[in-house]
Amino acid sequence: SSAGSHMRHIIDHYQAIIIGINNDLIDYDVRERGSNIEASPLLAMNKLNDIGKWIRTLSEEHLNTEILVVNEVSVSNKKVQQVKSSIARELMFASSHAIHHYAMIAQICYAQNISLPKSFGIAPSTATFLREDTKSLNTIEKSA
Repeated sequence: SSAGSHMRHIIDHYQAIIIGINNDLIDYDVRERGSNIEASPLLAMNKLNDIGKWIRTLSEEHLNTEILVVNEVSVSNKKVQQVKSSIARELMFASSHAIHHYAMIAQICYAQNISLPKSFGIAPSTATFLREDTKSLNTIEKSA
């Protein structure tokens, strides 16, 4: 997959949440495969900025709202699973999912000698681990 298709996939998940809130049902299987976002970093960046602005408008009450989520769960036949969740939980999922795809984008960029910030595609818990590990290494080096 291209970096653009990974980015479009990330945006599709956030769009599913935005649309789902209005329909009281998040459906992650609704996607815009092949959209212009895949070929335009500027379009993708603008869409991600819009999504970020939208997220910042959500109140604590809104984040804790219960919502129904559906998603296909089988590749051998059509099997759609339905579960109850909350908007906050689904945003946490979308964020984790995005980081996973950012890591793949980082590998694509690395293979093409394109530089990205070192933290691109790193999970927050991994960043915390690395910070703490660096502190441990510094302490060991100073005592040696």
